[in-house]
Amino acid sequence: MRLALFPPTIPPPTQTPPSAMSADTKWHQRLFRSKDEGEGGTQQRHAAASASAPPPAPPPPADAALHVFHLRHGGTSVVVDAATASLPSVVYWGADLGGMSAAELQDLASAAVPQRVSGGLDVVPRLTLVPQESDAWQGTPGLAGHQVGSGHWSAALHTTDLSVTGSTAAITAQDSEIGLSLRISLEVTAEGLFTQQLSVTNTAKANYMLQSLAATFPVPESANELLDTYGRHLRERAPQRHAFTVGKHERESRRGRPGADATLLQVVGAKGFGFERGVVHAVHLAWSGNHRLIAEKGPSYPPFIQVSDLLLPGEGLLQPGETYTTPKAIGSWGDGLSAMSHRFHAYVRALPGYPKSTRPVMVNTWEAVYFSLDFDKLVSLAKTAAAAGAERFILDDGWFKGRRGDTAGLGDWFVDKDVFPNGLQPLWDEVDKAGLQCGLWFEPEMVNLNSDLARAHPDWILRPTADRLPVPGRQQYVLDLSNPDVFAYIFKCIDDLLTEYKLIKYIKWDHNRDLVEPSSALASYRAAVRANVLAVYRLMDKLKKAHPELEIESCASGGARVDLGILERTDRIWTSDCTDPLERLTIQKYTSLVVPPELMGAHIGPPESHTTGRTHKLDLRAGVPLLCHLGIEWDLTSASSDDQAAVKQWIDLHKKWRDVIHSGNLVFVDDTADEHADVRGVVAKDQSRGIFTFTQVRTAASYPPPKFRLCGLDPSKRYKVSLLYDLSFARGGAVGQSALQWAGGVTLSGKALDLGGLATLTIEPERLYVVEVEAQ
Repeated sequence: MRLALFPPTIPPPTQTPPSAMSADTKWHQRLFRSKDEGEGGTQQRHAAASASAPPPAPPPPADAALHVFHLRHGGTSVVVDAATASLPSVVYWGADLGGMSAAELQDLASAAVPQRVSGGLDVVPRLTLVPQESDAWQGTPGLAGHQVGSGHWSAALHTTDLSVTGSTAAITAQDSEIGLSLRISLEVTAEGLFTQQLSVTNTAKANYMLQSLAATFPVPESANELLDTYGRHLRERAPQRHAFTVGKHERESRRGRPGADATLLQVVGAKGFGFERGVVHAVHLAWSGNHRLIAEKGPSYPPFIQVSDLLLPGEGLLQPGETYTTPKAIGSWGDGLSAMSHRFHAYVRALPGYPKSTRPVMVNTWEAVYFSLDFDKLVSLAKTAAAAGAERFILDDGWFKGRRGDTAGLGDWFVDKDVFPNGLQPLWDEVDKAGLQCGLWFEPEMVNLNSDLARAHPDWILRPTADRLPVPGRQQYVLDLSNPDVFAYIFKCIDDLLTEYKLIKYIKWDHNRDLVEPSSALASYRAAVRANVLAVYRLMDKLKKAHPELEIESCASGGARVDLGILERTDRIWTSDCTDPLERLTIQKYTSLVVPPELMGAHIGPPESHTTGRTHKLDLRAGVPLLCHLGIEWDLTSASSDDQAAVKQWIDLHKKWRDVIHSGNLVFVDDTADEHADVRGVVAKDQSRGIFTFTQVRTAASYPPPKFRLCGLDPSKRYKVSLLYDLSFARGGAVGQSALQWAGGVTLSGKALDLGGLATLTIEPERLYVVEVEAQ
């Protein structure tokens, strides 16, 4: 369906002839594409309310029903009223409403129009897809900027074209006075997600300075509680809740990457919502740079979530004819956080770049050897890990020229002949002979001053001026990948290594510092975060195109770059540099709100955590990463033969359930009777099987502990329930003094397991056991 509404008269864009372009202009054109290129009568106000009944609203235009459209897919409905005075307004987003006639849609739109009241303006503000001050909107606007020279800043965009195809819609709006053209792309995906992406084109002859362009999502007026995440290095994505009251809750990242403290998404719902209960609405921004997420509620306008990338001064400069496109904003809803997250998981699993092969068990060298790379030690580690069931070997930091510590070498991506005099091929041959795939660590965006690269090209560093560097981080600086010469150099370095060592099919791509004063010499030292994020995307895409079998893991001081923008071109995230299982319980739980378990890297660490100093038994260290993409972060050559055999048992269990863990529904039990217990699991899509872990995080308040439930199963199916006792407690840790009667196996319905539950095995604190369920 396509409708042309109020065709505008738009002045044609003025383009600068290529021959007249400055170097700054050419850099600018790489960042902002031309439109053709894409990326992608007043009523009197009353002083007081009338005591009589309000007069009926005027009837809608004759064709207004045609302008209310319904996007449906994946159990979700989005109804949009395009018959508004300026831009369309979403009047409903949530559970599927079923088929609706044009008249019903018009009635739904009419039912959403608020009354004008005393003390306000003569126009009732509507929450549109891009709220504007010209529509009497007094909350946070969707578009902010100004025309350079004239100073015109308040846009009055009006819909001029609408196209609806299936569950997608494209809306075009114009402001011919300022000279702006806006395109809004909406989609309800097969998974039931609601996505928005916006583009604005400068159609005037003067430059336009864009400050922000944000996607706006309405949320239920009953929502009175917010959930988002916060954190730091080694403790990413901890949950925090707030009352959703009048005002603005705003979360920003200005770190040049999302950051360890960034919220993964903004969630709203009625107070007390959990993983199993309570309708929630959430929005995530698929972007790996600076960003802003807002949840806002006003006394005279409805609540909403608004998300955008955060532009630093000068980053939004649009020359005539240039187009700026926002990152994709992705909204999800569900009855409980688990249902909401399952939509994200299904979406990620359907991405074109989602890994097609079974996720192999990893062994990574970092915590095993750090910078002490020795050929014989590495071969021994590979063989020992392979015997325990590992399937991929990652050579971490320290293999390249001059890299004997973290103060030198970054940028010089050539094999260090002092460490590997015959290159890396002898190591890869041994790793391959052991039956392991080969992977290599890089930090492509970074450089040490003590490197040949920095000495030769100091201007390749993001820096505020030619004479001053920003504050260092981890003794390193950030390269300007938006510079074509830098891009070409880094691509060639990695491409050459992948071409020479054909066994390398995996890159661990690290990013170990925040960006400060990130300015490009190529752009007269304007801010360049956005340009560099887009360059990183292009670099990853180009490497994968050149090497179709290549997989990439996104690491950034652990989990400081976790978003669906990076996951569109990577195959795994390193969830956190902290492998302490107690910390990982929370980190993995709240990362899973968006990221499916098979893309969350989680490793079995050594008995003593390198980041917290705590010591734990193997059942906890292996059981916590069991339900993710499993790996080993431990020098297994130093482990006892008993420990090596036990690690193999845990890896064998992971492989037994890997098809379910890496395709099923991840679930978390709300309100365990023991507040110090954690119960989580993965249930097959058809609910035929499931695997759960029970963790006694701290000492139970009651003795013996209360029963626990299993959720996510089919209430009508009967399941055989088994406790894997010996896996966890063959060497002690279970302290009950009589047998647990169901431990030998019982058969119960999914409803009984959810409502009735199971007696808890009495165990020491900081211990874990596994429960398997199979439908009969």
